[in-house]
Amino acid sequence: MRENIANLRPIWTDPGEGTVKVIDQRKLPHAFKVMDLETVDAVIYAIREMVVRGAPLIGVTGAYGVYIATANGGDRAKDDAWLAGVADRITAARPTAVNLAWAVNRTLAAVLSEKSVQNRINRAWREAGDITEEEAENSRRIGRHGLSLIMAAAEKKSGGPVNILTHCNAGALACVELGTATAPIYAAHDHGIPVHVWVDETRPLNQGSRLTAWELGRHGVPHTVITDNAGGHLMQHNMVDMVIVGTDRTTYTGDVANKIGTYLKALSARDNHVPFYVALPSSTFDWTISDGLTGIPIEARDPDEVRFAPSKPRIPDHLLVPENSPAANFAFDVTPARLVTAFITERGICQATETDIRRLFPDKRYLP
Repeated sequence: MRENIANLRPIWTDPGEGTVKVIDQRKLPHAFKVMDLETVDAVIYAIREMVVRGAPLIGVTGAYGVYIATANGGDRAKDDAWLAGVADRITAARPTAVNLAWAVNRTLAAVLSEKSVQNRINRAWREAGDITEEEAENSRRIGRHGLSLIMAAAEKKSGGPVNILTHCNAGALACVELGTATAPIYAAHDHGIPVHVWVDETRPLNQGSRLTAWELGRHGVPHTVITDNAGGHLMQHNMVDMVIVGTDRTTYTGDVANKIGTYLKALSARDNHVPFYVALPSSTFDWTISDGLTGIPIEARDPDEVRFAPSKPRIPDHLLVPENSPAANFAFDVTPARLVTAFITERGICQATETDIRRLFPDKRYLP
């Protein structure tokens, strides 16, 4: 049965209790579990261990982490230095996604503008809620702008489905609603445009085959899960009309950091003349970095995520490699701006160039 999964929220609050709840994405698609975030340590754990993941969602979770620190801090919530230290701890949980630092610092600044503890608590709650709703609206706008690209592709297909390849999960589970890369897909599907999505499995944690496929299936969007290395073959045989991916951090010059393997898809797309789009809200731009290859920190995660089957770490029966073989686990790679056809943002579509990004975002503070 079709569900409106596009409006699924992976984080929500109970205003009466003042609690924050999240979907434990490690358990999907086979179990739907909810985790309460009651302490700062729980927030940091959820971000680091990928209970929550995806740049916009990480940012929202971090913002609520500042609220939790303020609400639970007692007299320490009067101490600006203590709150700043907590904010630094939350921000350090995952280094690549710029939304985390952006949302945490924005919430912290709002809190520090108040004097009394109660006012600080109230302000943190409001600021985190505002960030949440802004990110939801950003995804809606990304969907509307990206819809035009899919409609244009559909006009060339004579009624056949538009085949879209995506990587990792940049859907509702990664954001607040709709997603970034999936927002135009949902918009097209809901407008009656035939679409079919090639879903990269996205090793080692299989965010594509576990999460994107789960989302699309429950929403009724036709899709097929593929191995990470199949995308180039599909493009060679004219089975992909466009690639749409998300991003965890993008420079103001257009370099894109996204889940490891994105760069290879961009290379295949360029070689086969397939449009390669990146969907992102303005909160994912880093307005201080010009060179993504040297400026964006790339997270290196626990090698056991590579060595063992997903969700089964350190269980001998699920060891995928020889016991003594070392492994490396780079979580992200950087796709140079020259390989990006265009960005889909909440303000519209722009080229992956500093000039066009500045045209769309003239109000942002650039710090070269």
